[in-house]
Amino acid sequence: MRSPIGRKPRDVDCESSADHNCSSMRFYPGQPYIALPSVNSNDDEFDAYLKKATPILSKITFGSLVGYCSGAAAKKIGKALAVMVGMGFIAIQGFVYTGYVSIDWKKVQNDAIKAIDTTGDGKVTTDDVKVYWKKLKALLTNGIPSASGFTMGFLYGLAG
Repeated sequence: MRSPIGRKPRDVDCESSADHNCSSMRFYPGQPYIALPSVNSNDDEFDAYLKKATPILSKITFGSLVGYCSGAAAKKIGKALAVMVGMGFIAIQGFVYTGYVSIDWKKVQNDAIKAIDTTGDGKVTTDDVKVYWKKLKALLTNGIPSASGFTMGFLYGLAG
């Protein structure tokens, strides 16, 4: 733990913490103390964490791993596209405001909906999103062994 600005750490009383290594305990005035467990040569912390994580690690499949990576990449790409579309809109709207161009935004909206509406009902609904998800999943899981965990990994990558 880094020392808060202008505060110096001091050692915690060793008698009150018999099961911890006192040299690893620091107290910062005004902050709760963090007790770090002592590390023995027989007690490897990585092995302890690995034992705790074994149930989770055994359920990770190749499909869920590539799904997570794909979701994280889709999140980054989506943010970059949102920035580019937003900057483009700001630039175009600036030209509209100054009178250089005139844009019929209602026509733009109708044309955009027509282009992405897969059901033909004139609205973008969850059914349209499902169609695009099935197409994307078919593309990304084509030929992947054990692709059953792909969806969960993808959604976890988007959320993370």
